[in-house]
Amino acid sequence: MLPLLLLLFILVPIAELAVLIQIGQAIGVWWTVGLLLADAVLGSLLARSQGRAVWQRFTAAVAEGRIPHREVLDGVLVIMGGALLLTPGFITDIFGALFLLPPTRAVLRRLLVRRVTIRTIASAAPSRNGRPDDIEGTAVDVDRDPLDPPR
Repeated sequence: MLPLLLLLFILVPIAELAVLIQIGQAIGVWWTVGLLLADAVLGSLLARSQGRAVWQRFTAAVAEGRIPHREVLDGVLVIMGGALLLTPGFITDIFGALFLLPPTRAVLRRLLVRRVTIRTIASAAPSRNGRPDDIEGTAVDVDRDPLDPPR
């Protein structure tokens, strides 16, 4: 967890600043600021439209009596994408767009499900002492005498 936090809070801002400086030198400061503002506005509009679409699919799934697992994951990815698009910087905007666009969101959702499945299977592996946490056994039904009192 520590390497992920290090990446998020130290390396990403440094990379964002480097990219902003490079773009600012190439196209000018005001064009860079304008591009960031336009990006944030378009990103918020995209997040709102995708959020509505996910919400409609969620309510339809609930109305049909299905478990809305796909819709919940899509909702989480849309929220994360919206947050990334509202964060100033071009690197986070690229990742935010990937989270918001339906085709790439489907790929990310599959990767997320695969990762969670692998972790779930790994957590069911034998414990530290080498033995599994659950104990296998068998049960046998025994017919009791109908004259015996219930237990």
